[in-house]
Amino acid sequence: MTTTRPVAPPASEARARVQAVRQRYARRGGRATVRGRAYPAYLVALFTVFYLVPVVHARSTSPAPFSVSSVDLSAGAAPLVCGLAVAVCWGGQLVGRFWGPLVVQPFLLHVLMSTDLSPAHYLGTIARRRLAYAGTVTLLAVCSAAYLATDLFDRPGTALPGLAVTAGTSAVAAAAWLWGQVRAVRDNFLLAGAVGASALVVAAVGGAAPDGRHGHWLAALVPALLAAAVGPPAFRALPSIDLARLARESARASQARAYAWTGTLHHALDLYRPEPRGFTSALIRTDGSLRGYLAQGVVRALRTPGRAAAAAVLLPVGGASLTHGAAGSGGGPEWWWAAGSVGVYLGSGWVGETWRGLRDELTMAPLFGERWGGLPARALAWPVVAVTAGTFLGGVLVVLLRWPLPAGRAGSTVLLVAGSVVLVLGARFLREMKLHLPLELLLPVITPFGDLSGLRVVAWQFDGLVVVLTGVALMSAVPSATGAAVLAVCLAAGCVGAGLRRTGWAHRGLLSRLGRG
Repeated sequence: MTTTRPVAPPASEARARVQAVRQRYARRGGRATVRGRAYPAYLVALFTVFYLVPVVHARSTSPAPFSVSSVDLSAGAAPLVCGLAVAVCWGGQLVGRFWGPLVVQPFLLHVLMSTDLSPAHYLGTIARRRLAYAGTVTLLAVCSAAYLATDLFDRPGTALPGLAVTAGTSAVAAAAWLWGQVRAVRDNFLLAGAVGASALVVAAVGGAAPDGRHGHWLAALVPALLAAAVGPPAFRALPSIDLARLARESARASQARAYAWTGTLHHALDLYRPEPRGFTSALIRTDGSLRGYLAQGVVRALRTPGRAAAAAVLLPVGGASLTHGAAGSGGGPEWWWAAGSVGVYLGSGWVGETWRGLRDELTMAPLFGERWGGLPARALAWPVVAVTAGTFLGGVLVVLLRWPLPAGRAGSTVLLVAGSVVLVLGARFLREMKLHLPLELLLPVITPFGDLSGLRVVAWQFDGLVVVLTGVALMSAVPSATGAAVLAVCLAAGCVGAGLRRTGWAHRGLLSRLGRG
């Protein structure tokens, strides 16, 4: 008895069949139209003309906020590049687990999966093209950020090594992005551990080298070797990819893309929220009563350990940067202040699911009733305490370990940091109370520069970040720390009022409802 095995089609025939399937799919409406490309190009042109060009002109006519000319790059390049390569590799792996380069339209993926073609035939071309795009975009973004923030490209002695490092880092980001999607969780943990350990060894060798003579060589070789070690195994894993999981990821990405383009971005992000699991019985005491407000918040945060761990990292780091910037020490304090506020803002949304519970209870009053005197305390106790404690911890670490506060600035720094935390909490409340996209935002806004309604939609999608950055800019312009703190409190109160209006609770009798239990 003889058994017949399916014969794999030649590469040229497989390529032609895949191209035919894609052309047939494009005729079904999958191809982007000229009008669909025109609107994003219009927004990019507006951003370039009104923001990018003035920023580049200001940078070319003024000194850089952060100077690297005083740093011994020969001795310190290897540790810095190793840390950057590790961060990029881990970030690429994490992004690939949620939205990797192989995510395609669900219908097209279903058609290709229904054929006898190997996944490497129809996914390999997609992977190579998207990795090239990702590497190019990362290279341009990193070079632009380095040019705007530092003087790395002002001198030939640092420009060539800097360009080599950014090119290698871009390659690492693209390769790790594919690896994070096609390899199993165990392989991702092994790669993350191996990369971290190798970076420590290389950084130690580079720092111990006499006079840092080999620093430039190590700095140039580390990203290139890492990309060469990660890229080929990732491509070799394409034939064994889990197609069922890829189909689920593609369906979720298609739904998230539809939400982002036709509705609200937070609905799209909700699709990627981890489902809370475990610790259900921990919310209730042995006598059957609910635990205290803080204990409930801690338990709910532990039900999503990934988000809680991210918040535990972001809040102290953001608090450290915020304290350093608010103290006015070092170069570019406004940049440190803004970056720290954004970090605290992001961490404040990941400390638990109590924000979502508060929004649901406020918007479903017929279900939960209108007597909600204890609702704000129950829902906001944990986020307020967690954000305040995390920011305070980061500020204390900065003061004790690295950057002492300037003389006579301790009181004003405390006021500015406290005002920034209040502003961040108000902006987070405004963002989390967001419902569906208001119809009036779609009305045209006619100006001499064209219709700017798209900018209103973008500002509404990222209203929390807009409030934080605008508030920090206004606070830094106020000469008095007390005045800046009062301004932050007023902005936060405005955010709370706007958030309550979004949920339908901003009407007469609101204060009396707050007082009733």
